[in-house]
Parts: sequence; structure tokens; C-alpha cells
Amino acid sequence: MRRAVFIVHARRFLIALLIPACARADPAAFAGPETTARANALLARMTLEEKAGQLNQLSADQSTGPGANPQNADELVKRGMVGAILNAGTARETNAYQREAMEDTRLRIPILFGLDVIHGYRTIFPIPLGLSATWDMGLIEQTARFAAGEASRQGVRWTFSPMVDIARDPRWGRIAEGAGEDPYLGSAVARAYVRGYQGIRLDDPSSIIACAKHFVGYGAAEGGRDYNTTEISERTLRDVYLPPFHAAVDEGAGTIMSAFNSIDGVPASANAFTLTQVLRKEWSFQGFVDSDWAAIRETMVHGIANDQRTAAMKSILAGEDMDMESKLFVSELPGLVGSGAVPVARLDEAVRRILRIKVALGLFEHPYVEEDAAPTDPEKGRALARKAAEESFVLLENRLSNGSPILPLLHLPGRKIALIGPLADSAADMLGSWSAKGQSKDVMTLRNALSDRAARDGMILSYAKGTDIAGASKSGFAEAVRAAKGADVAVLALGESGHDTGEASSRSRLDLPGNQEELLEAVSKTGTPIVLILFSGRPLATPWAAEHVQALLLGWFPGIDAGPALVRTLFGDSEPQGRLTVSIPRSVGQVPVYYNSLNTGRPKADPIAPGAPKPGAHDVSGYLDEKSTPLYPFGRGLAYTEFSYSPVQLGATAMSASSINNGESRLTVGADIRNTGSRDGTETVQLYIRLRGTSVARPVRELKGFQRVHLAAGEARHLEFSLGRDELAFWNIEMRDIVEPGSLYVWIAPDSARGTPAEVDLTP
Repeated sequence: MRRAVFIVHARRFLIALLIPACARADPAAFAGPETTARANALLARMTLEEKAGQLNQLSADQSTGPGANPQNADELVKRGMVGAILNAGTARETNAYQREAMEDTRLRIPILFGLDVIHGYRTIFPIPLGLSATWDMGLIEQTARFAAGEASRQGVRWTFSPMVDIARDPRWGRIAEGAGEDPYLGSAVARAYVRGYQGIRLDDPSSIIACAKHFVGYGAAEGGRDYNTTEISERTLRDVYLPPFHAAVDEGAGTIMSAFNSIDGVPASANAFTLTQVLRKEWSFQGFVDSDWAAIRETMVHGIANDQRTAAMKSILAGEDMDMESKLFVSELPGLVGSGAVPVARLDEAVRRILRIKVALGLFEHPYVEEDAAPTDPEKGRALARKAAEESFVLLENRLSNGSPILPLLHLPGRKIALIGPLADSAADMLGSWSAKGQSKDVMTLRNALSDRAARDGMILSYAKGTDIAGASKSGFAEAVRAAKGADVAVLALGESGHDTGEASSRSRLDLPGNQEELLEAVSKTGTPIVLILFSGRPLATPWAAEHVQALLLGWFPGIDAGPALVRTLFGDSEPQGRLTVSIPRSVGQVPVYYNSLNTGRPKADPIAPGAPKPGAHDVSGYLDEKSTPLYPFGRGLAYTEFSYSPVQLGATAMSASSINNGESRLTVGADIRNTGSRDGTETVQLYIRLRGTSVARPVRELKGFQRVHLAAGEARHLEFSLGRDELAFWNIEMRDIVEPGSLYVWIAPDSARGTPAEVDLTP
């Protein structure tokens, strides 16, 4: 047995363990004395109108939409009335606008070009929720770095990513764009994206500025309905929703985007508590804040402003620096400053922050890009997309068929495979939502890749679409059933459309759209073993499928190399390594269901809490018609091998809370992990804690560390984690971020629902 020890300081997220050494961009690059001096020198020469112009962000393709200035974007740029443009995504477009700014304006201040580069620019990787399922921070950083290289070659030096909203409601379509329900993992992912986008130096032509969004609480929209209001206590805001943003700021993110929702009755784009108190005063954020699309104008719809002047005034005084598409800052700020309603110092601060980012990016020295530059290595991008997809797939079921798990599939000559379903050959859907400049012609579908593999290995492949994604017709069922009856195994590709998730794509139901489940049931009646691949941008509630199929593989929307990645996984050339970053409900009636919830006084079961009801008690928190537990819990994911865990090993059974709080001591915990199967495999080992006896109730479990470890068959390793102030502190009853005395329970487990805890006494 080989034995190795790994120690992780959890809040800093095992960076040294998981990825090659890579320095982050220096936050001082956009806040240092030289950068600030250059910005101040330019600021001193600007008129009031030119200052307001720097705060004005237009869309290249919608600059004449509702509320638009009567002049077109070109005329406004030439007058120095535009500081940033979004949706100009090619070198020809960005250069054209940039020439107007650099050649026709008095001060020659370059335009900052932004685009929603969410999971790739032209090379499209798995959707962010899928990428988060890799639990591989180095890989996520690599995808962001590649996307930055492709985007920057087109003059796009700013991405509206990462989206770091915590999302506990799968009805919300934008759950696809984030990292799921956990603030610890979400913080690690936020850091990885920022490092990838911004690189080591911001003035590197291949670097782009990151924008953490949506600040804050957007993922808590009531009813899962996009843009809806939120109701979040300050403690929950600080413990759950703010940490990923804090991590992004700490990693050096240059910009923040405020959200659409209201927080405690105040729209996020005019919320001084979040934008000034938390972001600027507590976190010392030195970048600039951008509004979301027309959100400043929408403060009037929210009801806190009756006119455009008041909307602009409230937003800039609260801490907004740039106005995306409302065009209210450029039209209203000169008058507001002239009247004294907005101090000139506040306007100058916003302009200074924007100018510093432009200076740090090197835009003044290099405002243009080559229009005929060779693309970033497309084969390297495709290989990275395939690797990311393979690591993102989550194997949720793998039952026995003829005495062995059905996956990986045998690939013997003459073996008959039926490929069925509306997503088996749909290239566009594999890109998912927010696919930037991705093109469906770049996608290799499951059908294409499986056809190639079948031809290579002498297998026989039949294909039947069966139905449309949201179809009602059963005219294709008969062909699908015939294909399944004549096959050794049926691979079904079912799920949502690639655009069923994303912005303004909320759903009230979480089952398979259309008549896809009826198709699945019809195929199941043939008795042919079924491998179900689910494509989606959100957790889908599929309890019937979970019970009846032989294998269930969650494929998300995997990107341009979807087909090859899936085929390699199905046949065992690669192993499924993904682990859930969001709980999957049994039904929509359970929503929200998430692992790190607070306990009730009458839980269904709790072996730790004294006085908890005994198993089988009637008056407990639950449903009459459904289990309380999710269909699949946070962290769950199978491999093609098995792993065993030893009991948790503690460095101490008692520690002083005050010494931990002062940074004087840390608790070491460990476990032995063994690959007990016959194949090599990768396990994501997860560390959870629970605190009891504290001044406020704490979640029943909280993720506080994780390590991905590859083990050969039969190999074992000892893994260690380190817990200190960053992992054990919380916002207590006095709203202080502090470690309190109490009982600490620690799990080292394969997911959030398994494992046996060890107890530590946290003394005063």
C-alpha cells in the first residue's frame, strides 16, 4: 500500500494541491499609485459631460432600444459619451468603435468592450453548473484562461463572468450559470474563474477583466421566478450569499455587477448597504460596479424612484459606477452634480475606478487588435473542452446487468446499440445557454461520435429520435421501440433544450419536457437495458427514471466535444468524475431542498441532536406524500470503481475556540481512502462540519474542504484537512464573525448524506 499525506487549509481552497503554481493578477494593478496617478491626471482634464460619459455603457446591437438616446452609438462615442460597449464581439466591430474613441474624441479615452463570455467564447465548454461538478479548480481556471485568450483577440477585454450566485431553487433558470448551492465550493469556483480570466498580468493582451455577478442574492428569487424579489436575513446574506463574492474580490476581480432583485426592500442597483458598506468599506473593493441591463431605470418600476433623475441619483449615491443601457447616468448626472444633489467627489470616484481598469488593461497603449490574427489553437481548445466534459459527467445510477454494472459498456464486435432520443443528434442544444460566439457546426454530437465508435469496433448502431424535446406526438415511438427490441442496450438521450435554462427561463415543473418520459417508459417495457443520459441546465426531478433505468448519467450541456466525451465515458476510456454541486429533488414540491439547511425542532431523523424525535415518529417535519430527502444529495456521484473510508482521525478531541479565533491553532482531521475496486479511479473526498451549542442555529452540515485523489486499484492514501478560524467562524447572535465554543462534528465522506462524524469539544 502506498501512503501519502495531503494537508489542506480549507478557506484557501487547496490551490497548491490541485493546480500548477499560478500567480494571480495583482489587485494593485488597478488600484496602485501609478495607475491611480494616471487616472487622476486624466480626470483633472475632463468636463462634467465627459465624466458622465465614462459611466455610460451601451449595447452595440441594441443601442436604439427602449429608453435609448436618440443619437446612435457611433455619434455618442465620437462625443466622448460612452465609456464601455457590450455585445461588440468581433475584432472588426471593436476596432471600429475604438477608432472613433481614439481618433475623434478630445481626450482619446479607449472604450472597454464587454461580452457574456460565460463558458467559452468560440470554444464552448460545459455550462458553469457542469464545470462546477468537476470540483477541479485547476480545470475551471484553464477553461477561463482559454476563453480569455479567444475573447481578447477580438478586442473583448471584459467578461460578465463568473456568476457566483448561490442557487437553491432549480426552477430558477440561471442556476445553470453558477456553481450550485454551497458557499464554500462556490467561493473556490469564483477564485478559479478570476485567476483564469485575469491571468498573472492584466496588461497581458490575453487577459480580460472578470466581473463577479449578480451582487447579491439574485439566486434566492422567490418561486424560482427570474428577476423576482428576495427575502434574505442579514445573517443568511453574510453566511451564504456573500462569501463567493468576497472570494472573487479577494482574488482580485476588477469589477462587480449588481443584481436585478431587491434586498430588504431596496433594489440591488441602489442598495448602499451592499454596494458601499459591505463591498467598499468592509472588503475594500477597488474596482468598479456595473449595473445589470437597464437595472438603474428599473428602480422606478421597483417603486423607489418616480422619475429618471431620482433613479440615477439613488443609484450613484448607493455605489453604482457604470450604467448598463439605462442611459440615465449620462443624461442626468451633469444636472445632478450641477445642482449639488450628487457630490462631484462621488462622480469623480466612479470615473476614477473605471479609468484605472482601462489603464491596468493597457488599453491606452494597445487599444486595437489584429483583425486577421490566427485563432487560438482550436485543437487545444477542443481537447480541453472534451476533458472538461468528461470530468463534469455525474454518474447517479449504475445497476447490474448480467452480473456486472452496465457501465462501462462492452464494445464487442457485433454488439447492437440503439441510440434513442431528441438530444442524441442536436448540436445546437449541446452548447447550452449563453454560448457567446459558439457555433453548432463546431459540435460533435453523441450520434456522430457513437457512429464513429461503432464503425471502428464493429458494433451495430441504430438510431431513432422518438420524439421532440417538448413534443406531444407519439408518431416516433414505434420506431424507437423497434430499435430497442433489436438491441443489446438502449442509450437514451433525453432532457431539456439548451435554451430552457439561462436568463428568463424559469420553470414551474422539473420533469422531462413534453412526452419524453412516456417515450422512456415505452422503451423500458421492451426489457432492453437502458443507459439514460440526461441533458439539462438544472436538476430535473426524474424519480421514475431513477428507479427503472440501469444507468443514469447526468450530462448537463457539455459543449462542443459532447459526443466524443460521452462515448469515451460510456465505454470506459475515461471515468465519470463529476459530483453534484446541487441537490436533486424528487419532486418540485420539495423545492427548495438543499443539504446545508438548518435543523427543525422536529426533524425526521437526527442521531446527533438530543431530544430529537425517534425514527417513525408522526409529528415531524416532512410530507404526507413524499420523502423529505432529495432524490440525490449534494456531493453524490459514482465512479467505475468503489472506495472505502476509514473513521475520521482527529488531531485533538478538544480545542480552545478563542485560540482558533485568534489564529493561534488549527484542528487537523484525516481519513484513509482506499480504492476497493478493480479499476483505477478518482474520488472527490469531502469534509463537512456541524456546530452545536452555539448562539444561533447552524446548518446540519457544511462543506469546509475537499480533495480530488486518483487511486489505482487497491491503493490507499491518508488524506488530511486543516480547520481553523476561516472554516469555523460564523455570524453569531451579535452579528460578529467569530468562532464560538460548542460541539464540533466532523465528517470525511463521499457526499453530504453519508459518513460517521467524529466529535470535538470547542472549549472557551
